Amino acid sequence: MTMSIVAGVDFGTLSVRVTLADTERGPLGTAIAEYPLGRSRSEPDLATQSHADHMEGLVRAMRSVSDQCGIDPTTVRSIAVDTTGSSVIPVDRNLNPLSDYYLWCDHRAKAEAEEITATAHETHLEAIEWCGGTYSHEWGFAKLLHWLRHNPRLRDRFGTALEHCDMAAAVLTGVTDSSAVVRSVCAMGHKWMWNPKWGGLPSQAFLSRVDPLFDGVREKIGGTYQTSAKVAGRLSLEWADKLGLTAGIPVPVGAFDAHWDAIGAGCRLGDVVNVIGTSTCIIAVSERVKLIPGVCGVVPGSAHPDLVGVEAGLSATGDIFDAIARRASTTVSKLSEGLGRIEGGKTGLMRFSWDNGDRTVLVRSDLGGMTIGWHLGHTAQDELYAAIEGTAFHTRIILERMEQHGVPVHRVINGGGVPQKNALLNQIYANVLGKPILVPDGLPTGLGSGIFASLASKDHGSIETAQAAMCVGFKRFDPDPATRERYEMLYQLYKQVYMGFGTSGRSNFSEVLGDIKRIAAGEEVRSDFGQRAQRKVASL
Repeated sequence: MTMSIVAGVDFGTLSVRVTLADTERGPLGTAIAEYPLGRSRSEPDLATQSHADHMEGLVRAMRSVSDQCGIDPTTVRSIAVDTTGSSVIPVDRNLNPLSDYYLWCDHRAKAEAEEITATAHETHLEAIEWCGGTYSHEWGFAKLLHWLRHNPRLRDRFGTALEHCDMAAAVLTGVTDSSAVVRSVCAMGHKWMWNPKWGGLPSQAFLSRVDPLFDGVREKIGGTYQTSAKVAGRLSLEWADKLGLTAGIPVPVGAFDAHWDAIGAGCRLGDVVNVIGTSTCIIAVSERVKLIPGVCGVVPGSAHPDLVGVEAGLSATGDIFDAIARRASTTVSKLSEGLGRIEGGKTGLMRFSWDNGDRTVLVRSDLGGMTIGWHLGHTAQDELYAAIEGTAFHTRIILERMEQHGVPVHRVINGGGVPQKNALLNQIYANVLGKPILVPDGLPTGLGSGIFASLASKDHGSIETAQAAMCVGFKRFDPDPATRERYEMLYQLYKQVYMGFGTSGRSNFSEVLGDIKRIAAGEEVRSDFGQRAQRKVASL
């Protein structure tokens, strides 16, 4: 069979990764180009990036991977792009940027998100129930409203706002008219309350009720909305020249990185993929459309064009580990040396992963990271271990919520970059979840883009045939039976505190700290809650 080469592009938080893949044998090589992230000590919620920096990075990475693989780039048959999200850029009518991107981790729009949520509930907007009952400050309309409020001099020039994946595809295909943009169902469904069930976006009346600055915005966020099974356009002569590719090759409709990472990790019905990086996106696919309370997105055609995509996640994961190491004046890799000598569930600490708020299932941006159980002998290494356990406990809460509402969880796959270099994390997840953890035997980041590129180039006719040819195998981490009872009791305590801090009503935490210490010491727990947890475990 004749070999076909496709290019998969993955724009991450700090770098762009380009992977060249053989449509019959999988990845051939990857190159990375970094770009700066705009931060401000005086405004810690700010996180911005330059469109020009993104595109310059793409050129460097594409040229580099072609040289590295020894492949003539003019033989590449398609190029597909995924990005972070919701990463939003306001542009004029000709797609010229009016400011930098509000990156996914830009959290300035908290007030705007609260106003959107309140208005949605006041008006009984159905869309709010399909995104967990709360509109997030990480999502598109909140960020656009924040920009409109803080850039009065640029409002007259505002043509539209674009998700990064849609902006990248539009630029690569030479679109210069904001009304001609092809928009991703994945991006708009999960972050902008778009769904064909209620005619697309929320009504103009609703948006104007949130704020008159939104007058006319629904029409401006126009264009066509498509799944990634469709082609957004053809590579322009200008960008073919910059990238060294052939003009006219297809560029499929883009999507969010986590969704395509899940496809690249081999996600199928019955799978949940934890795409673990700076944050965690939890992606599943389902045959049925059903509301899941507290889960931030249930969208037909998002991850897989023919299935319902379900998205949840943690707002902070790898960046928590980085912050713990930074405060200890070291790196995660150095702090992890000897970490395996700590016995699971016995640090005496419990770490809650709310450093960037709670994305799922509480959907509360006002929560903050919390570690309980400290004594004077604890170290930064103890906290790092507890933070890994805490992200696993949080993940278990989310998976249980999905299962309770009809999303099957037969296999758990740890995708993303962090699991590739942290075997201990995968083992802790297996122990905490009580399920085997599968980890792709090779980095799947960018491979999902390659799979969608192979559909656009017509080398494959379905996601499943492309996955069978292009995906890598798995490493397997089985739960350690010796930790089962300890983690079951700790999980019940974790869930009590998680729900107690995150929901209204009185909660009694008077025995929690003592129970954590007693579990660490291998003693009997004393509280009624702890005894009930013990009895439950004993009956299993």
